[in-house]
Amino acid sequence: MTLRRLRESFPWGEDLNFLITNRIPRRWATQFVGWVSKVEQPLIRDLSIGLWRLFSDLDLSEAKKTSFKSMHACFTRELKDGARPIDHDPAVLVSPCDAIVGACGAIAGDSLLQIKGSPYRLSELVSDPEFERTYRNGRYVTLRLTASMYHRFHAPYDCTVERVSYISGDTWNVNPIALKRIERLFCKNERAVIRTRLAGTGAPIALVPVAAILVASIRLHCLDLVLRTGYRGAIELPCDVQLRKGAEMGWFEHGSTIVLFAPDGFELAGGVGDGMRIRMGEPLMTVPTTGSQRCGRG
Repeated sequence: MTLRRLRESFPWGEDLNFLITNRIPRRWATQFVGWVSKVEQPLIRDLSIGLWRLFSDLDLSEAKKTSFKSMHACFTRELKDGARPIDHDPAVLVSPCDAIVGACGAIAGDSLLQIKGSPYRLSELVSDPEFERTYRNGRYVTLRLTASMYHRFHAPYDCTVERVSYISGDTWNVNPIALKRIERLFCKNERAVIRTRLAGTGAPIALVPVAAILVASIRLHCLDLVLRTGYRGAIELPCDVQLRKGAEMGWFEHGSTIVLFAPDGFELAGGVGDGMRIRMGEPLMTVPTTGSQRCGRG
C-alpha cells in the first residue's frame, strides 16, 4: 500500500490532504518544487523520484525512456510509439490526455459544475462574452490528470489553433477534496484558454488547462514560450497552427486539469461519465454533422 492510500484510509484523511496541499504558501511551494524537479544531480533526482513513487501509483512501463536526467524529465516523459492508439473516426472527438473524468455533460445556459453541488459560470472562468455565447448550452468535460499520469496533451481532432489567452490566478489544488471546499476554484486558479477550430466542420473547440499547486507551468508547442507562475507577457497570444488528431499540443509539468468545451450539438461519447478513467486518443464526444451543429466563432 502506498503512503497516499494509507493516508486516505484514515477518517481524517481528507482534512489532512486539504491542510497539507492548500494551507501552505502555494506559490512558494510551486516555485520551489519546480526548481527542485529540474535539478539533474543524481542524488536529488533519485530521491525526488523515489518520494514521488511513494505517494503515487507511478508506472513507467510505457515510457519511451527508462532513465531520466531529472524528476521534471520524468514528469514530462514521452510514451512508446503506439502506446496510445488514436480513434480516427471523423465522427469522434478524442480525449486530449490521460485523465479521470470529473463533472461533465450539458451546460445549463452558462452554468456548469466543477463537482456535484458546486456550480460556476462560463463568464467567471473566461471573461469574454464571445466565449460565453459560443459555448452557452453546449457540452463540457473536466479531465483531471493525477500526479502519476502521462502529462502530455494532444489535439482532440484535426484542427487549427487560432488563439491562446492567459489568465493569471492562484494555485489551489484541483483534487476532488479542494473542489468540494473551494467555490469556483477553476475560476480562481491560473489558466490558459486554447481556442481551436475543427477541420471540415469549422466547429469551435476550447481547451482550458487549469494550473494547480506544484504545477503552474504549461508548455504549448504553438507558442515559443512557457506559461508559468509570474508570467507577465501578453494576455492574448494569436496563433495559426494546424494539427492532426492526436498530434502533441504541449505538456504540464505535473498533474492538473483540462476543461474541454464544445458548442451545442456535440454529445458525450458512450460511457463517458464522472469518475471514468480515460486515455488519450479514446472517444470523448461525438461530432455532429455540419448541418446539425450550431457553430459560434469561439
